[in-house]
Amino acid sequence: MRERTFNWQDPAALAQSVQQVSGLEFLRGISEGRFAAPPVMQMLGADRPSVEDIQEGQVTFPFRPQEFHFNPIGSVHGGVYATMLDTVMACAVHTLLPAGTGYTTLDINIKYLRPLSLGGEGIRAVGKVISISKSTALAEGQIVDADGQIYAHGTSTCMIFRPRG
Repeated sequence: MRERTFNWQDPAALAQSVQQVSGLEFLRGISEGRFAAPPVMQMLGADRPSVEDIQEGQVTFPFRPQEFHFNPIGSVHGGVYATMLDTVMACAVHTLLPAGTGYTTLDINIKYLRPLSLGGEGIRAVGKVISISKSTALAEGQIVDADGQIYAHGTSTCMIFRPRG
């Protein structure tokens, strides 16, 4: 029997922080440790991205497949792929938003191309904004290895909540 425990900080405090700074500054602040990582990233066992991996309109998050990500047939569960892709696509959108502007995923479409298992070195999830307007953004994402081999590809539409005024 294996066991895993993890800790997280108050997500309400994190939500307050996101209102004070731009999306780009917020995500870089998480990378630098100025802001706590969101609880979902702790749950996934994801590593913090480096500051260089967070640019306007694009983010790259490292990902290490681990046993607790596995489905019954011994590979990473599709829901983990989906969560990582949703995260990087939405975060790419967030990098383009000013302080006080919110967003949420409206839809996500994923194509699973190959299985991930233990020992996957250099795995990362990359999200890029394709288009952004006042009310919506379109982003794409990929899970790739160090050689650029694609394991999954996704697209997402996000709704943007701009402050009134």
